[in-house]
Amino acid sequence: MNAEGPTEQATRAAVMVAGDANVQRDVTPSMGCEDFGFMLAARPGCYLLDRQRAHRRRRGLHSSRYDFNDEILPLGASYWAKLVESVLPRSEA
Repeated sequence: MNAEGPTEQATRAAVMVAGDANVQRDVTPSMGCEDFGFMLAARPGCYLLDRQRAHRRRRGLHSSRYDFNDEILPLGASYWAKLVESVLPRSEA
């Protein structure tokens, strides 16, 4: 289960980067990351999918034919940077 606070922080960062229309909040739960549940039991957080929707034929992540959509890298990097900027406190130097 995603924790409310971290989920709101992650969603806010995603909206700032991708726009509200591109962020889905009410998705069907998935067991695709069952091990992550152990991490969430120890520390509140949330699981997020990037849904890269590659322009090539879709292959499963564990397929030898999987082809990562490199065009999404700037979006992913921007998301993580925005999340860090919005969550971590700024130091007064």
